[in-house]
Amino acid sequence: MSRLALFLLGAPRIERDNLPISVDTRKAIALIAYLAVTHERQSRDRLAALLWPDYDQTHARAALRRTLSTLNKALAGEWLNLEREQLNLHPGPDLWLDVEVFSHYLAACRTHGHPSSKVCPACIGPLAEAVSLYRDDFLAGFSLRDSPDFDDWQFFQAESLRRDLAGALERLVYGYSALGQFDAAITTGRRWLALDRLHEPAHRYLMQLYTWAGQRAAALHQYRECVQVLEQELGVAPLEATTQLYQAIKENHAPPPPEQWQTSSAAPEDNAASARNPKPATATGLSVSSPPNNTYSASGYPLVGRAAEWSTLTRSYAASSACGQLIVIEGEAGIGKTRLAEEFLASVQNKGAAVSAARCYEGETHLAYGPIGAGLRAAIVQQGRLQRLEGLSPLWLSEAARLLPELGSLRPDTPPAPPLDSPGAQSRFFEGLKHVIQALCSDAQPGLLFLDDAHWADSASLDLLTYLTRRLYENRFSLIFTWRSELVPPGHRLQHLLSEAQRSGNATILSLARLSQPTVGELVRSATAGDAALVDRLYQETEGLPFFLVEYLAALANGVLTAESENWSLPGGVRDLLRSRLVAVSETGWQLLTAAAAIGRSFDFDTLREASGRSEEETVTALEELLTRRLVREVQGGAGEQALIYDFSHEKLRELVYEETSLARRRLLHRRIAEALVSRTRGVRESSALTGQIARHYRLAGTESAAAEYFRLAGERARNLYANTESLEHFQTALALGYPEPAALHVSIGDLHTLLGEYSAALRSYETAAALAEPGALAGIEHKLGAVYERRGDWELAESHFEAALAALGETGATETRSSVYADWSRTAHHRGETSRALELARQALDLAEVAQERRALAQAHNILGILTSSQGDLIQAQRHLEESLALAEQLNDQSARVAALNNLALVCRTSGAIDRAIELTKTALALCAAQGDRHREAALHNNLADLLHSSGRTEDAMPHLKQAVSLYAEIDLEAGALQPEIWKLTEW
Repeated sequence: MSRLALFLLGAPRIERDNLPISVDTRKAIALIAYLAVTHERQSRDRLAALLWPDYDQTHARAALRRTLSTLNKALAGEWLNLEREQLNLHPGPDLWLDVEVFSHYLAACRTHGHPSSKVCPACIGPLAEAVSLYRDDFLAGFSLRDSPDFDDWQFFQAESLRRDLAGALERLVYGYSALGQFDAAITTGRRWLALDRLHEPAHRYLMQLYTWAGQRAAALHQYRECVQVLEQELGVAPLEATTQLYQAIKENHAPPPPEQWQTSSAAPEDNAASARNPKPATATGLSVSSPPNNTYSASGYPLVGRAAEWSTLTRSYAASSACGQLIVIEGEAGIGKTRLAEEFLASVQNKGAAVSAARCYEGETHLAYGPIGAGLRAAIVQQGRLQRLEGLSPLWLSEAARLLPELGSLRPDTPPAPPLDSPGAQSRFFEGLKHVIQALCSDAQPGLLFLDDAHWADSASLDLLTYLTRRLYENRFSLIFTWRSELVPPGHRLQHLLSEAQRSGNATILSLARLSQPTVGELVRSATAGDAALVDRLYQETEGLPFFLVEYLAALANGVLTAESENWSLPGGVRDLLRSRLVAVSETGWQLLTAAAAIGRSFDFDTLREASGRSEEETVTALEELLTRRLVREVQGGAGEQALIYDFSHEKLRELVYEETSLARRRLLHRRIAEALVSRTRGVRESSALTGQIARHYRLAGTESAAAEYFRLAGERARNLYANTESLEHFQTALALGYPEPAALHVSIGDLHTLLGEYSAALRSYETAAALAEPGALAGIEHKLGAVYERRGDWELAESHFEAALAALGETGATETRSSVYADWSRTAHHRGETSRALELARQALDLAEVAQERRALAQAHNILGILTSSQGDLIQAQRHLEESLALAEQLNDQSARVAALNNLALVCRTSGAIDRAIELTKTALALCAAQGDRHREAALHNNLADLLHSSGRTEDAMPHLKQAVSLYAEIDLEAGALQPEIWKLTEW
């Protein structure tokens, strides 16, 4: 058979015996690419539907037959295995696929005894070969516009491979750095950055590489390139960590280069050491005084928050004096399983117990009895342990020597082990190992066999552990395992092993929870003099995960992070741990993860399905996978599927998934999410709680016009709920995104600034609105300008704007609007002491309101007349006007008018001696005003209430209100600078 080579990384190319062959149709290229990459037998119906979705079944299958004929001819009748209903490519050594070779090189690095996110000298060759194969993205420049399902498949293949390439380039950069090959590292780093120009870690590392290579100017230019691209693409500044590195380079205080590898002939795992990729531990045993490299590197940190678990361990170990026990410590990655186990093992070892231990590794699941053999060898070489085996029967020594050949020389009379195919051979082998373990663990106290990360144990080791667990009743040692909950789902062999031990009453399981905030505070205070703010921030960042907490504390101690930094980047160890949890996620699972990361920390099923583009069945299957791996969790249940809400297990996990999703993919996801949410707001768009979310997703999708409209809607909804600060932010964002009616937005922004007591900003917004507005809207804006100047006590300016408003309205303008202007002008005249003029303006306001029969204008006119008649001592008439104003305001549900009428009526009641009623009216007004968010008037109401309470002899009750009034007054119109007395004199309005 000829040799077939498929080049799919980049523009597709097919070679047979090193000569390019031509395929006439794009569908034929798509077909062979799909068959080669999937490695599966495909049904003809599936392929026909995939490539010709617009055809009926008969015509689609006919088109498939024609394409297969063309392809088969180009391949000289070889390579295609054609059956009536199914087909595939012949597998074999003569089929070469660049995608497969690329993945093979990356997989080779996972056999070097370190986590897949790390790098050692032996990784450099395979990684370099892998990235050299990657000419361009998967099937670059190729598409089938009439086959959306194929395009989706191609897109996700490309995304997955780009992600693998990014990881390979990143590790290669670190590897070249550890070899001191900074020029090669820079070249590779530029390629890494080219995959995603927004990836700040790549920018930062390139800055360091240029510095280490003596190119300081290039390092500083790299920072400016980072600033520029972030501003252009996202409109944001770099993270604090990036800026701090820039300052350090400018001041010649850049971090030193990583410790250089010693390039000798030593095994890869003995050389893998660099600043970012520390030396990984090998799968060896340990005495507790020499622990293996563990997931919770807590050197120098006390063990906190595990008192209850420690008590349980102590009780379980005490029970092992009568019968062997199985103790399982489970939990998510980084929860501190190994740390707890090692602390406990050290404790019992100090009391005379013998301990043998080993650790399982992700890349060694194919090594039969790997951790068992390594652990026993480590135990044997400990002082005094070898002599314990001298009393063993030669039969058991010969059986154990199958795994540990060195035992054969221990006793000259050791017979050769029976053939492996003899009856009962495996049972004798396991029994021999059991006797060796028992001899090594025999001491004054019950012994312990510890297996760390048991979820990565090979199948043969699990057979032995099952054998030992079933015989706990006759053992003089106990077993302690740690495993990650997400990697030991129901049905896993370890779960069956645990169930057997539980049925016999010899098992204890400890499920570790995250640390509480007080416990986090205890650990933080043991390591640093951090204040409560630092404790709160660390708790928020880590969510109580011990490994994360220790990594952040180390980064703070080393100066990588500072407490003052606004944004913290992920410490390297945290990033590596999170990546290790994502390695085994399926393609569809990764698609769902990226969609979920774009939605946010929490997400629902329907939005996830629509955003990911997967079918309902595919979404359910992949979501179950993510739940099983504990990458996400169900946080709320309901009667139906739509009521289910899901959440990432950790916010940093969501951040990492989002960060490693390409910009193009992010924008696609955000657009899909926005469209999915829009479909749920039909008919209730104006009032929907989803408007803010829709606006955010449209903005991140780059659809600025739609984002501007939804930010406006979100602002209106927030304002209706008196969430003034949030409303202001939404309106300002809509404005920045180019909302087509800026004048109206500036008016709304001015209204909110007015309520917040930010009068200078309000005036700027109204003036801008006036410059942009149509002539018909000028009267309203002039009126609002006058109202702000009146609040500030600038009476002349207020009157000039009221006059301008009336002039803009003219004699034929809206009667109720003219009435409102006259009422406000009347109040201004009253403040200036022009009582007769104020009364004249107020009567004009009332006359116009009665003509218009507009209740809002009537309420306002009666309110100002109540103020004026009260100032003249006519309390009965004042009360009548104010009661009428209050009734009208309540009919309208106008909160501002109600607050004014209640306050002014309370002042009349106080003057007439009805102090108790005045207090109740003022309290009601204060509650309404606080909800509305009018800070200036809220300050006045607190002050009025303090005066009323003091007058009634309740001085202690008055003081909190007086203090609150002073605090609020001090915040009003801070931007104006100089103290404005009239602001502090407000009592009625």
